[in-house]
Amino acid sequence: MRRLSKTAANFDNTKIQGWAVIRRVIPYLWPAGQAWVKRRVVLALLVLLLAKLIAVSTPLFYKQAVDALAPETASAATFLGFGAVGLTLAYGVARLMNVGFQQLRDVIFTRVGQRALRQLALETFTHIHRLSMRYHITRKTGGLSRIIERGVKGVDFLLRFLLFSMGPLLLELLLISAILFFLFDVWYLAVVVLTIALYVLFTFKVTEWRVRIRKVMNDQDTDANQKAIDSLLNFETVKYFGAEKWEADRYDAAMAQYETAAVRTNYSLAFLNFGQSCLITGGLVIVMVMAAIGVQNGDLTVGDFVMVNAYMIQITMPLNFLGTVYREIRQALIDMADMFHLLEQPAEVKDKPDAPDLQVSGGRVSLQNVAFGYEAERAILKGIDLEVAPGQTVAIVGSSGSGKSTIGRLLFRFYDVSSGALLIDGQDVRDVTQDSLHAQIGVVPQDTVLFNDTVHYNIAYGRPTASEAEIIAAAKAAKIHDFIASLPLGYQTTVGERGLKLSGGEKQRVGIARTLLKNPPILLLDEATSALDTDTERDIQAELKAMGEGRTVITIAHRLSTIADADRIIVLENGAIVEQGQHAELLAQGGRYAQLWNRQSDDALE
Repeated sequence: MRRLSKTAANFDNTKIQGWAVIRRVIPYLWPAGQAWVKRRVVLALLVLLLAKLIAVSTPLFYKQAVDALAPETASAATFLGFGAVGLTLAYGVARLMNVGFQQLRDVIFTRVGQRALRQLALETFTHIHRLSMRYHITRKTGGLSRIIERGVKGVDFLLRFLLFSMGPLLLELLLISAILFFLFDVWYLAVVVLTIALYVLFTFKVTEWRVRIRKVMNDQDTDANQKAIDSLLNFETVKYFGAEKWEADRYDAAMAQYETAAVRTNYSLAFLNFGQSCLITGGLVIVMVMAAIGVQNGDLTVGDFVMVNAYMIQITMPLNFLGTVYREIRQALIDMADMFHLLEQPAEVKDKPDAPDLQVSGGRVSLQNVAFGYEAERAILKGIDLEVAPGQTVAIVGSSGSGKSTIGRLLFRFYDVSSGALLIDGQDVRDVTQDSLHAQIGVVPQDTVLFNDTVHYNIAYGRPTASEAEIIAAAKAAKIHDFIASLPLGYQTTVGERGLKLSGGEKQRVGIARTLLKNPPILLLDEATSALDTDTERDIQAELKAMGEGRTVITIAHRLSTIADADRIIVLENGAIVEQGQHAELLAQGGRYAQLWNRQSDDALE
């Protein structure tokens, strides 16, 4: 209860501005420069108006048919010359046309609605990929996917029900109220208006209360979903530590809070439905009693009594739906606000306006007094000056936390430098487009993550336009082709979630193959062979060395034996360069590099 009250209070303090959200949706419904979309929207509204006019006129045919069957009002059968049977048929045709025009409206609008959903989903998906590494390492995948899913569904609901339910409902109520006023008297109109006013007031007040509970329920749903996905993504870790019960308890705790909110939601729904029924039934009974008295006094015909009943039922049906529609619209606005809030998350790394593409002539990489920290109070790199000549292989070594991988992330522009500059062939990476920068750099990470697709797809990801022969050649160069060929499905073998069906070494070789296929002028190898056995590592190192011919290669390494033949070795310590030179030179100096080398050599002998 305390948690619910706290969340409800927070909801009040940050109440969703519904009109602001609606204004965000309108451009998708009425896009500039796309006349065909506007035509469909206008045509759908015209068809809807026609359907409502027919719906309002239908009880008139019903009244005339009833009066035609009553002996004392038989003269009414001359209405339009139809007779009782003709009027009954006209009543049926009117009902059929009403349904037909409503379905035609949906047919006309469907393409507009689906296009808007597709465009919004694509915009959200693209924006998420544009967000910085800093955002993605703190996000919760399960919660994020839930926000996107609910947000897109919310747009679909809003487009359909706000446009085709709330507006038409108001129009229908106005038309019926006018008919009751002109055909009967003001008291009928007064009862109907009072009933509708009380119904709407009650519905909106109770629904606002229910939306607060639904907000809590959604939060718990998101939390439970996030915990479930996080646990499943870390399936092996859960098994290693025998934590199945722990994970189940965490999930159950989240679902227990969801259950509490869901129960309150159902209780409040029962209260809402009963209260609505009381108000509607009261109004219906009062109007029908007035009509019955009018028939007894001879002021109204039986047909009038039936028509009043038909109109009241016609009012009550959409009103019964109003509570659900209003609640769902409010919920859709909340879900959409969450998604639009996600769209408003600023991209930390942005292209400058009219930024040119990176032009690589040789592949010279320059770090000029580069400083950087993931947090302002904790510096990782402290004034790094580094020059990598075209075609040169430079290795960066050092103890954990010294800043080796950070240099690679800055080169790929996952982050921007805090100060200084990072240049490729004299072009600051902040001044060129990210797409062109990424196209010129090939990365083989230490932890290769694969898509849950085929081996062929994962290798071809390096260059989707590559031919089959090029894909196989890359696999052979990465020493993975023979293994793939031995599989029952060969290159069509599915690798599983994050590549879990493959060993660490097999995943890394697939990662190397797709980078070889990309064939970039600059290579960044971040412990590219760390998961390989000694024999395979030696073969892959030879292939990577051959691949590096004529390219700029930056190797981040922990195992110093893999970089002993590098053109230059950079030794980092606490974010600063403490030594640099070739392998033999650094060993002769007897400094930090020599310490690291001797320590690894001693470990290898043990």
